[in-house]
Amino acid sequence: MTGDGGAAAPSRRAPRAVAALRVRAVAAGAAVLTVLAGLGVRAFADGDLAKYAGDALYTVLVCALAAVIAPRARPVVWAGAALAFSWAVELLQLTGVPADLSRHSTVARLVLGSTFNAPDLFWYVVGAGFAWAVSAVAGSATTSAGCAPRTSASR
Repeated sequence: MTGDGGAAAPSRRAPRAVAALRVRAVAAGAAVLTVLAGLGVRAFADGDLAKYAGDALYTVLVCALAAVIAPRARPVVWAGAALAFSWAVELLQLTGVPADLSRHSTVARLVLGSTFNAPDLFWYVVGAGFAWAVSAVAGSATTSAGCAPRTSASR
């Protein structure tokens, strides 16, 4: 015993920091792929298929961004936060505020939309469920392969 008492703490923190960095990098990559998938759907499909795929992908994107922001949270937390955000944005459209902002800003139109559509609420659930499943499977594959430390946050 050396008497420094804290020598073990940095070694325990380092793997967690590396794991969080890895989660952020993967989530950022997933966000980019999700945007590309959304653009692809819009380019090659139209009508309800494009609209509802876009709704689901919107929530997948929000889930990926939640993972970037809170990499130590569990996939169910990311998906739940993404679903809550998506529903809140959709319900905000009932006020007319997003429609007004969308007339003046392309970013507001992309983030907030403009018109409430009840079926969108279902497709947000589909997107959150998909994102949760992919995150959970990817997380369990990573921890079982020894690529990240097993912590309560990675399960």
